[in-house]
Amino acid sequence: MARTVARLLAESLQAHDIDLIYCVPGESYLGLTDAISDMNRMRLVVCRHEGGAAFMAVADGRLRDRAGVCVVSRGPGLSNAMVALHTAYHDATPLVILVGQVERKDFGRLALQEQNYSRLLSDITKMVIEVNEPVMASEAIARAFHIAESGTPGPVAVILPEDIFDEPAEGIPVDQPRPRPYAGPRSQDVDRLADMIAAAERPLIWVGATLASDAIDGGAATRDLKRLAEEWVLPISPTHRRPHLFDANHPNYGGYMGIRVPKDLIGEMRKADLIVSLGERITDSVSQSYSFPSAPQPQLPLVHVWPDPNEVGRVWRPDLGMACDPHAVIQALLARGAPKDAAKRRGWVASLNAIHRRLLAPEWTPMTDGVNFAAVVCEIGKHLADDATITSDAGNFSSFIHRYIGMKPGQMFLSSVVGAMGAGVPMAVAAGLRRVGQQAIAFVGDGGALMTGNELATAKLYGVNPIIVISDNGNYGTIAMHHLNRYPGRPYQSATQLQNPDFAAWAAAFGAEGITIATEDAVAPAIAAAFAVKDRPVVVHVLSSAEQMSAWRRRSQ
Repeated sequence: MARTVARLLAESLQAHDIDLIYCVPGESYLGLTDAISDMNRMRLVVCRHEGGAAFMAVADGRLRDRAGVCVVSRGPGLSNAMVALHTAYHDATPLVILVGQVERKDFGRLALQEQNYSRLLSDITKMVIEVNEPVMASEAIARAFHIAESGTPGPVAVILPEDIFDEPAEGIPVDQPRPRPYAGPRSQDVDRLADMIAAAERPLIWVGATLASDAIDGGAATRDLKRLAEEWVLPISPTHRRPHLFDANHPNYGGYMGIRVPKDLIGEMRKADLIVSLGERITDSVSQSYSFPSAPQPQLPLVHVWPDPNEVGRVWRPDLGMACDPHAVIQALLARGAPKDAAKRRGWVASLNAIHRRLLAPEWTPMTDGVNFAAVVCEIGKHLADDATITSDAGNFSSFIHRYIGMKPGQMFLSSVVGAMGAGVPMAVAAGLRRVGQQAIAFVGDGGALMTGNELATAKLYGVNPIIVISDNGNYGTIAMHHLNRYPGRPYQSATQLQNPDFAAWAAAFGAEGITIATEDAVAPAIAAAFAVKDRPVVVHVLSSAEQMSAWRRRSQ
């Protein structure tokens, strides 16, 4: 069989070590799926919705620190996937999305599902690459991966006209992967950073997106960060939806820097005299709506370490900006050696850690209108393996995870950091495919469960067995909370109330195990039963309290 552009594209993907490709089949790229079927090192994962497929690719990218790959058809197919592109762009997650396009002879005619993708995707991708000649195909793949994984990681779209796949490609070489560039810190910047930390009595160290987790790099970054915390006597705070980046049980854990940090913790943190942000972009969520640090002029010295100079100084004016790999900064500080008086910070570290441990304590009040979701989350925490993957959808229910589950080295947390609903179930399926045989537990609300929960069918198709825990309080709970905050005393139910199915019966329809928890005394045996199932997915349907709106607040307060 003659070598075609489709075959060249498949060879190029394989050259980039791609073994899982997520898709919803479409006629605009049939040539590519046909060619992939001949590549014995690649597996095409057929999903039920492009949003689910793209979220799986986002999760895969985060699990590998390499760009995940999704293929979608033109027009509606891409539109369905755009929520995950938005997530990847804001979350700094590498992703390559291949998009079918109309035939080249029909460009500009408003042919079926035709769109101008350079315009459509300009605000949620790093680059859009249009492949209009066979000779461009392999180079486009190499460029897409390079751009997606370099600097600030993010999504790149490659647009492929339907008629190009069957074009001959004899003699066109596969463009090999390009080495990822890593910028190292300047020695004078390391010296200045070391002096700033040495002088600080109450520093905060934030760690975020571009610092590799223990699950990705074999533990090097995690071990070095632990050494830095101990030798330099520093409190470490993982940032919003990155709780796996530091051991929550370590005495140098300085509290979780997520959205709406509890008052006693943020009150103590505001006593800081230095913030060092290692691999955290710093967003409105992390900065408590641009108040800590205040934007654009921070109220305390700020050091911002991020691998892209275009990001450092974009919102905040840092006292020291370092456009480099955050792990390299940690290694440089360790090589320099800790200051002799580092012990002066022990009281500061202990004060933050004490608040953190008090907040982590498994304490809650039973509710009369349903199960306090805290009881479920705390019970699940007892069953988590040291290499478990936890995924979460967006919503107030996720606050229980961050309050009550202390992540350990080797565990992984996946979610849409930007807060898109629908990520939880697809990401758990992707985790099951990537981390075969390891636990994958998805936490979702009753709203998000019916957005992409149909990917339970994908889990069944590929023999992946996640545990999906659904908090059903009959509301879009986060929106109800915001409505109560902004318009106290006004009715909110008409805009937030939900009519839900029996999720246990829904699970059974997919061939999964369905378990319902209606009372707190049923929590322990139900969770034990869920973790005992090994041969199929499990859905745990929790009839949750709407009164207990989040881990920190009740509706009537």
